[in-house]
Amino acid sequence: MKTKPFTTGIKIGVAAVLMGIPTIVSAQQPANDVTAPLHLLQPDYPTPYGAKSAQEIKATIDKVYAFLEKTTPAGLINSKTKQEVTDLKKLDENTVFAPGTFRLTSYEWGVTYAGMLLATEATGDQKYADYTNKRLKLIADIAPYYKKELAKNSKFPSPVHGFLMPHALDDGGAVTASMIKAQRAGSKTDLRPLIDHFMDYISNKEFRLTDGTLARNRPQPNTLWLDDLFMSVPALAQMGKLTGDVKYYDDAVKQVKQFSDRMYNSQKNLYMHGWVQSMEENPQFHWARANGWAVMTMVELLEVLPKDHPGYNMVSNQLRAHIKGLVAYQDGTGFWHQLIDRNDTYLETSATAIYAYSITRAINRGYIDKAAYAPAALLAWNAVATKVNDKGEVEGTCVGTGMGFDPAFYYYRPINVFAAHGYGPVILAGAEIILMLKNNQFEINDSSLQLKASK
Repeated sequence: MKTKPFTTGIKIGVAAVLMGIPTIVSAQQPANDVTAPLHLLQPDYPTPYGAKSAQEIKATIDKVYAFLEKTTPAGLINSKTKQEVTDLKKLDENTVFAPGTFRLTSYEWGVTYAGMLLATEATGDQKYADYTNKRLKLIADIAPYYKKELAKNSKFPSPVHGFLMPHALDDGGAVTASMIKAQRAGSKTDLRPLIDHFMDYISNKEFRLTDGTLARNRPQPNTLWLDDLFMSVPALAQMGKLTGDVKYYDDAVKQVKQFSDRMYNSQKNLYMHGWVQSMEENPQFHWARANGWAVMTMVELLEVLPKDHPGYNMVSNQLRAHIKGLVAYQDGTGFWHQLIDRNDTYLETSATAIYAYSITRAINRGYIDKAAYAPAALLAWNAVATKVNDKGEVEGTCVGTGMGFDPAFYYYRPINVFAAHGYGPVILAGAEIILMLKNNQFEINDSSLQLKASK
């Protein structure tokens, strides 16, 4: 990392003036340890350093919002005639969502819907929540017709086929969690039929190991995907809050414990991406985004889990250990690497945004020491913000990723601005940082960013 040298005859900078340190202006005298306060040399940071203002953060969120509002319309068309469909009595096998850049029912968009709701909470700007509520209403409005048709013919073409006829947790777990959040936030649309439909899938139909751990049979039989924590637990937790039924909390806690028992490396405080029951030794690839799903899962579970639940302390201890492990691997740029513990892999945006959100939410909820972790979270946000381009696209995000058991698979996964995984986490992170700034002050103290101690 470079530092900017002092030049004799030039001011040291605003920081020196504010601190009452005299500047050296002699054109003949070189700057050295006697003639200049060298500790005030300004580093050539690759990422902006310090706390951004709430207005600056909102401006970044707004760029993303404007891009998504334009490129993910909430509407229907007839795929043959290309005409807009506004009369729900005219739904048929040719009805599709209006062409857009991203899928309105994908798990990535479940994250985006939750992010928009949080952005309204953080800023008071209703347009973000309107984005979510408008699209969830569209899904809810058309679902009854297609549910009826699918009951007669399971292959009937439908824009909400995956959600109504799921084959994996990806098909609706994250969207269901966002629906419950929207319902709890006062959505005027009755989302409960869709919520109940997918919760039945999570609780009763998704494949599990004999001990009840949610699993898949790909790429190998009896495989655990760390991603599936997020595809299930937040929805279970939110359902527990919505209904008051402890069985949902119990299942959510069980998943965190049983995934962690198999997949958590307590020496590195990181999770492996996948675990296969038949393998004597499971290759440990600490993929960044999967670790993001895990840490976000625990934050969101603690959000609603009653403190007197017997699993509360286990989850909170696991969260603290995981955050400690993650922060230990943060790059000096503020990003995290694609494989967290392999710094020759590329720096990845979506995971960094998820960590920025999760760490900040843990700070805001008092789960971790804010003085210790807030600077890392702010640096992470500053890094993420550099990846939001003028169009509002999020750059540097790894595309959708299956599970691999060799390093090349993870090292060379492509990145793309149309990888949907980056957008929701960026909005979540920015919104949560704004909430932190409302209740805390930061300062540059002896050149480093610090939480300003209350007097």
